[in-house]
Amino acid sequence: MSKQLTLEEIQNFEGKYPKQLWYLFLVEMWERFCFYGMRGVLAIFMVDQLLLSEKNANLKYGAIQAFVYAFTFVGGIFADKILGFKRSLTFGALMMIAGNGLIAVNPHDFFYFGIALTIIGTGFFKPNISSMVGELYKEGDARRDAGFGVFYSGINIGALMGGALCVWLGKEHSWNLAFLAAAVVMVIGLVVFMLTKKHLGPIGNSPIEHLPKGKKLTREVLVYLGAIAVIPLIFMMIHNTNYTDMFMYIIGPVALLYFFYMLFREKEKAVRQQLTAALALILFSILFFAIFEQAGGSLALFANNNLSHDLLFFSIDPNVVNNGANSLFVIVFSPLLGLLWLAMAKKKVEPNTVVKFGLGFLLLALGYYIFFNTRFFADADGKTSLGVFTLAYLAVTIGELCLSPIGLSMITKLSPRHLGGMMMGLWFLASAYGQYVAGLLGAGMSAPDEGASLLDKLLAYTAGYHQLAIYSLVAGVAIILLSPLIKKLMHGVN
Repeated sequence: MSKQLTLEEIQNFEGKYPKQLWYLFLVEMWERFCFYGMRGVLAIFMVDQLLLSEKNANLKYGAIQAFVYAFTFVGGIFADKILGFKRSLTFGALMMIAGNGLIAVNPHDFFYFGIALTIIGTGFFKPNISSMVGELYKEGDARRDAGFGVFYSGINIGALMGGALCVWLGKEHSWNLAFLAAAVVMVIGLVVFMLTKKHLGPIGNSPIEHLPKGKKLTREVLVYLGAIAVIPLIFMMIHNTNYTDMFMYIIGPVALLYFFYMLFREKEKAVRQQLTAALALILFSILFFAIFEQAGGSLALFANNNLSHDLLFFSIDPNVVNNGANSLFVIVFSPLLGLLWLAMAKKKVEPNTVVKFGLGFLLLALGYYIFFNTRFFADADGKTSLGVFTLAYLAVTIGELCLSPIGLSMITKLSPRHLGGMMMGLWFLASAYGQYVAGLLGAGMSAPDEGASLLDKLLAYTAGYHQLAIYSLVAGVAIILLSPLIKKLMHGVN
C-alpha cells in the first residue's frame, strides 16, 4: 500500500497549480453540468409540462434553488464536525444521481421527489469541494486566487455543456433524456473523484477519525439517516411555497446566531474582525445573487416567450443562449480579466477585493439596463432582439467575474481552518437567500393576467429589469464608499 501524501507535500507544489486542482476541477465540472442543466430547464418544464402559471413557476424555482443553497450551509457544518469533505461529497453525489435518475424515469410523477433528493445531494456536495480547493494552498500563498480562477472556469465549462445540452434534449427530444443526462454526468464525476481522492492525502478526511470505529460509524450513519428523513419536509415545502417562506425566515437568523456564537468564541481580535468583514461581503452578495439569478427564472421564461431565434448570422433557441451565454463568456473573459488584474497590480493600481465587489454591482446594473432596453427593439408581437439580450449577458458576466470567484477565495482566506466549512456554507446560504428573493422578484415581474399578450409580458419583465438595474447601481456605489472600513477589518487580506 502506497504511503499517503502529507498536507505539507501537497502544499509545497512547484509551478502555478497543484495537480490535485485538476482532479477537483474535473469533478466539479461534471457536477456543474448536472446542476446548470437542471437549473436551465426547471422553470420551462414547470410551465410547459406541469402547467404552472409563470408566477408560480418563478416562486417554485426560487424555492428549489433556495433550498439547494440553504442545505450547503447544513452540509458544510456536518462535513466540519463529522463526515469530512470526502465522505460528504460522495454521499451528496449519490443523492444527486438518485434524484435525477428518479425524475428521468417519470418527469411528471416523480419531479418533486427527485428534486428533494438533488437538493440534499447538492447541499452535501457543493461547499466541500470548494473548501478542499482552499486547503491545497498554504495561508498567504499568492497562487490561491489563480487556482480558484481555474476552478471557476471548470464550473463554467460544465455549466455551458449542461446548460445547452439539457435544454436541447428537453425541448427537442424528451424531458426524460434531459434529466437522464444530468444523472449520467454525475456518475462520471463521482467515478473521477473515487479514482483520484487518494492524491488529496489528509485533505477532506473525517474530523472524528480518532474516535473508536463503532462510535465514528454511528455518528456518520445518523447524519445520512437524518438527511434522508428530511426528504418529505423538503417535498412539502416545494409544493407549498408558503412553507418555504417560513423556512427562510427561520434558517437565516439561526445561521447568524450560530455564526455570532462561533465569532465570540474566537480569542484573537484580528480573526474576529476578519470574520466580520467576510460577513459584510456575504450579506451584500445576497442582493447580487437575487438579481443575477433571474437567469433560471424570469429570464428563462422571457427567453422562451419574447426573444427571436436570430443571433448574428444563425438561428438558435433563445433558451440555449440564456442558459449558456454566461458560462461561455466566463470561459472567454475570465483569463482576460485575470491578466488585466495582474497588469494593474504591476502598476500598483489593482482595485482591492471590496472595490471589485462594488464594480461587480455596477456592471450588473449595466447588464440589467440593457435587458430593460430590449423593449425598444420589440416588434408588434412582443418579440425582441436576441443579440441585445446576449450583449446584456456579457455585462452581467463581467460583473459576476468581479465578485463570485473572488468571493470563494476570500472566504477561504478570511476563515480560520476549523470554521472553513461553516463559512463556505454561509457564503452559499447567502446564495440561498439570493435565489429565494430572485423567485419573489421574478414572480413580481410576471404579468398578473395569465392570458396576457407577449407584448404585455415583455413590458412587465423589462420594467422589472429596470428596477433591478437601479438596485444594483445603489449597492455598487454603497460598497465602494464602505470599502476603506471593510478593508481595515480584513487585516491585510487581499
